[in-house]
Parts: sequence; C-alpha cells; structure tokens
Amino acid sequence: MTDQIVTRFAPSPTGYLHIGGARTALFNWLYARGRGGKFLLRIEDTDRTRSTPEATQAILDGLAWLGLDHDGEPVSQFERADRHREVALQMLAGGHAYKCFATQEEIQAFRDQAKAEGKSTLYRSPWRDADPATHPDLPHVVRLKAPQEGATVIADRVQGDVTIRNDQLDDMILLRSDGNPVYMLAVVVDDHDMGVTHVIRGDDHLNNAARQMQIYRAMDWPLPVYAHIPLIHGPDGKKLSKRHGALGVEEYRDMGYPAAGMRNYLARLGWSHGDDEYFTDAQAMEWFDLDGIGKGAARFDFKKLEHLCGQHIAATEDGALMDELEAFLAVTGQPALTGAARDRVREAMPFLKERAKTLPELLEKAHFATTERPIEPDEKSASALDVQARTWLSELTPHLRDASWSKDKLEDVLNGFAQDRETKFGKLAAPLRAALAGRSATPSVFDMMIVLGKDETLARISDAAA
Repeated sequence: MTDQIVTRFAPSPTGYLHIGGARTALFNWLYARGRGGKFLLRIEDTDRTRSTPEATQAILDGLAWLGLDHDGEPVSQFERADRHREVALQMLAGGHAYKCFATQEEIQAFRDQAKAEGKSTLYRSPWRDADPATHPDLPHVVRLKAPQEGATVIADRVQGDVTIRNDQLDDMILLRSDGNPVYMLAVVVDDHDMGVTHVIRGDDHLNNAARQMQIYRAMDWPLPVYAHIPLIHGPDGKKLSKRHGALGVEEYRDMGYPAAGMRNYLARLGWSHGDDEYFTDAQAMEWFDLDGIGKGAARFDFKKLEHLCGQHIAATEDGALMDELEAFLAVTGQPALTGAARDRVREAMPFLKERAKTLPELLEKAHFATTERPIEPDEKSASALDVQARTWLSELTPHLRDASWSKDKLEDVLNGFAQDRETKFGKLAAPLRAALAGRSATPSVFDMMIVLGKDETLARISDAAA
C-alpha cells in the first residue's frame, strides 16, 4: 500500500445525487484533502437500464455544486469489464475460483429441499471440487472458492472488528453465464487498480466487505482500510425517504441552501469534533478523522441545517455571496440581476446577509433593491398607507430633499420629523417601508434609503404619497 491516502466515491447513477451519497462523498473528500491525498470518482454504471448520460451528469452537477472536486477523470466501471473478466480468469487459473454448471432449477430445488429439512439454504455447488475433465460443454458461471471454515474479521475503523463466520458465506458468482462480471468483483478490481487505500462508505455495504476481502486475499492484494458509516435517518428515526422531504442534492440547491452551509451540516451529520457546530472547510479538513464518526444513525434536522446555513451566509465575503446568488437565480430559472438592481444588491449585501438562512430569504430582503417603480405594495404593507401616512410622506419630502444623504443625518431628520408630530418613529417607519419596498418586513429604512440614493428614495415616497 502506498503512503499516499487515496479515497473514492463510487455512486450508481440513479438520476440524482442522494443526500446520503453526498455525505459519503464529503467524508471521503475531507479525509483525502486533509492529508494531501487523492479523492477519486468512479461511476458504477454496470446496470445499463438505469445508467444514462443524464443520470451521470446529475451526479457530476451535484458534486460540483457542493464544491467536492475530484482528482483525474471519472472512471466508468462498465468500460472496465474486460479487466474484471481478466481477474476472474486469473482466479480460476489459480484455483481460487471454479466453473459451476448448476442450472437455476437445480439451485432452486436445492434450496426448497434445504428449507423443507430445516437446513441452511446457502447454496453449496457440487462443482466446487469437480475434476475439470468431467466438465460438460454447457453454459456455466464462475464462482469464488471461498473458505468454508474459520471466520473473516473486518477491521472496521467505525464499526470496530466485525466477525463473520465463513460457513455463512456462499461461493459468490464472479462471472455470469454470459461472461459478464458481477458488481462485487468489479468493485474490488477497480479499488485495487485505482490504488484506493481507504474505503469509506455506507454501512449497508458492511456484509459485502467480508465477501470482497476473499477476492483481495485470493489475488494477494493488500486490503484497504474499511470505514462503514451509519445511514442517515429522518427526524422520526426511520430511514431517510421522500416523506421526510428532499432526497437529492439538487433539491437543496434549488431551495437556496448555500453550498458551504450544506458541507458544514453534512460533515456534522454523524461526525463530531468536540462541541464544534460551525466550522470552515479548512477546519473540517484539519479536524476530520474516522475516529470521530459515530456508530449510530444520524438524524436529519432541517432547523439545524438552516441555522448553520445562516451562519455561513453571514460569514461569506460579499462578492462570493453575490456570485452564489446569481448562480442560484440562473439554476432556478429566475431573471438575472441587471443594471441598477445588481449594483444595489451588491451595495446592500453587508446588511442583507444578516440573519438570512437561505438565498430566497436573502432575495426577499433584497426586494427593495431589485424592484422598480411603480412599487406594488403587498396587502400587509398597503394597509400602512392610510390617509394620515400619505400626508406624513408628503410633508417629509422637502425635509429629505434638503438633507445630507448619510445614515446619521437621515436618522436625525426622520426622528425629528416623528417627534414634531408627537409620534414614535415606528409609526413613520411602516409607511416608509411600504413606499420604499412594498413590504412590511424589510432591512432598516435608513439602509434602504442609502442604497437607493436620494433621487430614487424621493421618487418612491412621492409615488406612495400620491
């Protein structure tokens, strides 16, 4: 085994990148990147009915959005079938595999009889030790000649030592009767040829490891380090499914969760570093270790996800957040920001990103900057534009026209205006929000006025007063 850490993410193209698969990819990415290693991508596309270019592209798009870059070109498992077949034939020649001529009917009859007699239905082929000279010229599969005594111990970095008795493992098929290799063989050959040192994957593959280890040993290949991570459950403790909400990474992207927040949350989903909840990519790479992964299933919590995403939005540099916002608009098919609207949003970003948990929330706060005159107030804000309010807005206009356009001066003008009319500023703020944004929930009135500038502010107030 080389000194360099090599991990891999090996999804089956099912049409989207599952949130559980995304976390597996993230763990592999963090482990490799934090140790100066390689993170490889393999598309396990041997199921030709489900493996389409569109499905593969969905995985690539999901990884790209999450920011999980891989080294080299993605490997297609299907395209390596000749290599998988070559290894099976090497095992056959070396006595670690054998030809089995049993038909499906014979295998089923064996199992039916074993079940009736209360015995194990694990199939034991009569061809395991047959003399090749007795082999008929008939279709056959190639089976692994697995050990039948003793036990296989999986030294797992998450689950601990897992012992499986060898008499509970069958002689699994390596090559089907049509000569095509099976998935279990392909995984081992690909991991070996790609130099994978650490196999970090879901614990639904734990039993597979015992069978795959037999292939490594038959070929005298070094075993990788195994780390089987628990699956993700919904808030109710049951396996994550559609009824819990979104399953595909692109759904979270389209809902406007920032990629950095998603990475942070997925990293904390089943792994911990002390009590740290919020952390950067650099910290995650430095801290992430297999010892920090728990054995129990993690529960997906949307509130925690939103809380972390809000922290990441607030901490993101304004220009980078602007880029992410524009990418979100593009991918969700919304109109792009152009001209004055884009300039206003960019200027407003320092206060827009405060307390926004998602990009749609940030856009809603930016409504005042993206909308154009005439402002159409929503129902709630329109109720603030009564006769008294419109009178105040008319009377306020000359005070603002003569004011210096700074936040301190505007605060002085508006507070003084409210005091002269023996009312609180809050009473004046509601119609101002309606005039400037057409909303009742907005950023600070003063922040909006600074971003809009004197001419636009006065024009919007004049429209509302009329």
